[in-house]
Order: sequence, then structure tokens, then C-alpha cells
Amino acid sequence: MINNNSIQQASTVQLKKTLKLRHVIVIGLAYLTPMTVFDSFIIVSEKSKGHVPSAYILALLAILFTAISYGKLVQRFPEAGSAYTYAQKAINSHVGFLVGWLSLLDYLFLPMINVLLVKIYLSALFPDVASWLWVILTVATVTVCNLRSVTWVANLNMFLVFIQIMILITFIYLAYRGITQGEGLGTVLSLRPFFSMQAEIIPIITGATVLCFSFLGFDAVTTLSEETTNARIVIPKAIFLIALYGGIIFVITSYFIQIYFPDLSRINNPDNALPDIALAVGGHIFMVILSCCAAIGALASGLASQASVARLLYVMGRDHVFSEKIFGYIHPTWHTPAVNILVVGSLSLLAILFDLESAMALINFGALVAFTFVNIAVISYFFIKEKRNQSTKDILNYLLQPLIGMALISILWLHLANTSLILGVLWGTIGFIYLAYLTKGFRRPPPRMEHIQQIVTSE
Repeated sequence: MINNNSIQQASTVQLKKTLKLRHVIVIGLAYLTPMTVFDSFIIVSEKSKGHVPSAYILALLAILFTAISYGKLVQRFPEAGSAYTYAQKAINSHVGFLVGWLSLLDYLFLPMINVLLVKIYLSALFPDVASWLWVILTVATVTVCNLRSVTWVANLNMFLVFIQIMILITFIYLAYRGITQGEGLGTVLSLRPFFSMQAEIIPIITGATVLCFSFLGFDAVTTLSEETTNARIVIPKAIFLIALYGGIIFVITSYFIQIYFPDLSRINNPDNALPDIALAVGGHIFMVILSCCAAIGALASGLASQASVARLLYVMGRDHVFSEKIFGYIHPTWHTPAVNILVVGSLSLLAILFDLESAMALINFGALVAFTFVNIAVISYFFIKEKRNQSTKDILNYLLQPLIGMALISILWLHLANTSLILGVLWGTIGFIYLAYLTKGFRRPPPRMEHIQQIVTSE
């Protein structure tokens, strides 16, 4: 039951609309972390048998169809809850709760993974410094910036993303120069990274499944809908452009890495391949620079991911799924979900204990759940509930397109790592039990706030 004081408080202290299209795209690209192409290269090259660019293209195709579904739903429901909100409103509240709960897996732990990456990079550069110190400093920096305002995050990320793009351009130039001098395949133009006699579809699909986490930023920006001016137009456009721009960056960069390293014999440390790649391509100084920029990229993604999960928790607190007093709180001066930001910052400190492989296993399950149910939500809401099924255009837009998105995501499901499946099922079981508790054995709907003020798009 929602009392009048709760509604009055929600209407007086709200998230503040300050973001433009450029801010949202930059936050999304920061979330994607362009530099992560180096971290995933070894894993995916082994799984795809040396065809990383093809794995990226397959992952991008799956993501673009799902991005279109996100765009349709955010136009109708321009609120901060992302897949949680869409499943709740388009399907039903029980499904919405479980989708939100499972989505928390990738949202909650991605900030920790970024802190872990910063620790790995900086520990390699400064081995005499205790690794836990890098974790604490990174978490403190990210948390303070997010507490102040989402505009702070956007502006800082604009600078950090620019640095990443510049260093990637430098890397491509150095790789190009080395290849033309006989390194790797010895030719810049080759189909081998995409297709060869060793290419097999199943290994490439398996590699694409691993790369799914690289695209998480495109959907995370939907959590910023209540802080974006003219969200119904800006967010759908940003979602598609983030996925597209990110995919182009990943494919081009991985193409040059694959040509330079047609096999992995020159990589000494598979768990941290970036220094070996940078050293071979540009020498010791470039290795230091690239490692520093990789740490900057992880910091930028940490800023974006903490901002997103804090807002998902805010919506779930506002809906009384969690304590509204704690998770539905907005700081009256900064207009940020301050308590949630502190909670996520505290969880990120777990980077002191986790290794990268274990941490990454936590996030892919939740991401695929969100992607799958967003496509289902388009069919449920537009095609079935609103009966937009009379014309060929409607059938293409609200049935065929999300079905293709679901089919592509289903391929990724089939090749998800067993560790991710086990962790996801365990987390889902906990959520199911909690849902049963909240609903008194499913005899009543999950708590939700029906009187949320909708976004006004005619600013």
C-alpha cells in the first residue's frame, strides 16, 4: 500500500532531466568500454578458432535487432527501469519482477568487473603497490563522481571515451605499419579473420556468446530515461547508435589484432593479453600507454555502470519491490539515488577477492534474460495487447523483427557457459522465493507504484 506521503515525496524530489543525445551516447560507449576488445581477444580467439571479427559481427546482429525492440518500448515507457519496467508493463508484474531480479546479476556485478580490470592493469604497471589499494581508490573515485550528478558522469566520460578512441586509432596505425612490414599475415586485406578453412559456425557462435557482455551499454542507457530531455526520441536513437558504433569499433580493432596475431604463440599471459599485444605492436612505451588507457576505459565503464544500476535499484525501490525508504531515496541537492550508489560502490569492493573469469560468469546470464524478454515484451504489448497485427507493416515491426531478435539471442543461450547457467539459475531461484514471499504465495501481484509521474516529452 502506498501512502500519500510516499507519493508526495516522489513528486517533490525526482531525478533531474539534464542529458542530451550526445551525453547518452557517450555514457553508453563508456559502458561498452572500447578497450575491452583486448581483454576478450584471447578467450574468443581460442573459442572461435581465430575468427574474432566474425564472432563480433554475429553478436552485433543479435544486439541490433534487440536494440530496435528496446527503442520501441522506451518510446512507450520512458522510465528508468529498463527491461524490468518493460516486462512489468508489457507482460505482467510477476514476469517483470523476475526479469528485473535476473537483470540485477549483470547490472550489480559489472561495476565490480570494471574495478577488477583497473586493478589488473595498474597492478601490472605498478607491481610493488598492493592491489587492494587500486580497488579502494577506483571505487572511491567512481562513487564520488556518481553521487554528485549524472552530468558529471557524462562529461567525464566524454573525455575518457575520447582518450580510448585516440589510443585505438594509434594502435590500428601501428598494427597497420607492422603488418605491411611482414608481421602477422603480412597483408592488411584478408578474409581470414572472417572466414577460412578452419572456420566453424558453432565455435564462432560460442565466441559471440562471450562477446555479449561487450554490448551491455546499449540497453543500460534506458535506465537514464528519466534524466534525459525528450527521452521518447533521444533514448531509442541513442540505443541503436551505441550498439552500432560500438560494434564498428570492436570489429575493426579485432580485425587488426587478428591479422597481427593469426595464432596465439606470441601471447605469454592469456589472462592479461593486453601488455603482450601492445609490446609486440608498439614497444615498451606504447605498452605502458595502452595499459594506462585500458585502466581509463575500465574507469569510464565503471562510472557508467554504477550510474545505471543505481537507477534500476531506484525504480525497484520506488515500486516497493525493495525498501522505498532506502532504495527509492533521491538526494535533495544532487538529485541522484545516493544510497544506491553507495550500495553498488560497496559491492564493487569485492573486486579485491574475485578473479576476472569468475566475475564475468556472473553477468552474461542476466544480460541474455533482459534481451530475450524485451523482444517478448514488444510482441506482448504491441502485437497482442494493442492488436497492431492488421497490416504487413505491423506484422514486420511488432512480430517478425522481435522474433528474429529472439532467435538470434536464443543461439547465444544455447552456447552460454555452464558456470553462467548455474549461477543464473541459483540467483533466479532466490528471486522466485523472494517473489513468493512478497506476493503471499502468488495470491497477490508484486508491489508496484501505479502513480509514477510519467516523462513529459514536450519540453
